[in-house]
Amino acid sequence: MNEPKTTMNDKSVEDFIDAVEPKAKREDAQRLLDLFRKVTGEEPRMWGDAIIGFGEYRTTYESGREVHWMRSGFSPRKARHSLYLMGGYCDEQAAADREDALQRLGKHKTGKSCLYVNKLADIDLKVLEEMIANDWVAMQRRYP
Repeated sequence: MNEPKTTMNDKSVEDFIDAVEPKAKREDAQRLLDLFRKVTGEEPRMWGDAIIGFGEYRTTYESGREVHWMRSGFSPRKARHSLYLMGGYCDEQAAADREDALQRLGKHKTGKSCLYVNKLADIDLKVLEEMIANDWVAMQRRYP
């Protein structure tokens, strides 16, 4: 089986954020770092070269594929921030809560397990905090 390309490593989260350009994206990244740290109670770790993760879990899919991944996290990508909130995809209650929150969040897009935000000024940060918290609880419930 192939090894995953994105794995947890010891690279510096602070150095990564300090290098984010432009300045506005870097400032948003710092705010996201503080928010995820506050909500999860976890210290961030780098996953690959560009993802900041909080917590971790392991699972094995029905196919036999083993997965080691972060419980939650984000990446300040060039075009937009990618927020990794997997709980809504593996827990029915979290999925229902997510749909409600997305209606109140503000300007965003969604992907399979990602929430995409151009800039934090486009969204309600209290709603985002609620979403991160609900997702975190769901991941703890699903992967104790």
